[in-house]
Amino acid sequence: MEITEHIDALRLEGARLAEAAARTELSAPVPTCPEWRLADLLRHLGYVHRWAATIPSRGLRAPLDEADAQAAIGPMPSDAALLDWYRESHATVVDVLTSAPADVECWSFLPAPSPLAFWARRQAHETAIHRFDADAAAGVPGPVVDTALAVDGIDELVRGFMTRSRSALRSDRPRTLQVRATDAAGSWRLTITQEPPTVTTGESSEPADLTLTGPARELHLLLWNRLSAERAGETKAIGDQELLDLWKEAAAIRWS
Repeated sequence: MEITEHIDALRLEGARLAEAAARTELSAPVPTCPEWRLADLLRHLGYVHRWAATIPSRGLRAPLDEADAQAAIGPMPSDAALLDWYRESHATVVDVLTSAPADVECWSFLPAPSPLAFWARRQAHETAIHRFDADAAAGVPGPVVDTALAVDGIDELVRGFMTRSRSALRSDRPRTLQVRATDAAGSWRLTITQEPPTVTTGESSEPADLTLTGPARELHLLLWNRLSAERAGETKAIGDQELLDLWKEAAAIRWS
């Protein structure tokens, strides 16, 4: 996806999230994030939007430390002001990414063609996943995510987050996971060992220990631990089901 496409997705998914939040009590639990209420979700994502906007807008070459982040983001809002504050946070990151020069130099933490490409992609997927969380809190399914965005989100997760040295996805014995979208050109093969996983794209003639096939929108949510294989109506999991358990335990992405 192009930078403009990621920004468009960020704009759309953030608006959808705010709409879901507007019709839901802030005290509503978020089933997909059991430790959170809706208010926690809005504060988290609003904070992330403002934090992310600060880095390219200031051309920072290193991440903000805690004190600088608090100074840049400001105090957390009251519940009464929370939804408006989230909308302002979302508008801020959209505006920063839209107006930033293509060659802006700043810190980023996953491979990307440029820092701007990284931040546009990361914020688009952060928002799309949490929009699903907001829909879950509202108790009403929202629109399905665009197929191209879902494929790109899977790619960011498996080739970006899972291959980092800090990834917890490990196995005492080599195991392979093949992920294949049935409605788009997307296929990834992960080899999981005691080292950071390696990922190849495309089809393989070798069988995998576990093969996941299904629509990109379902695979996206399943791999982000928002949807179980049992509830993913069109997704098939063929092979070693223990790998699904390993994924649930080790492939979570946490803010830290």
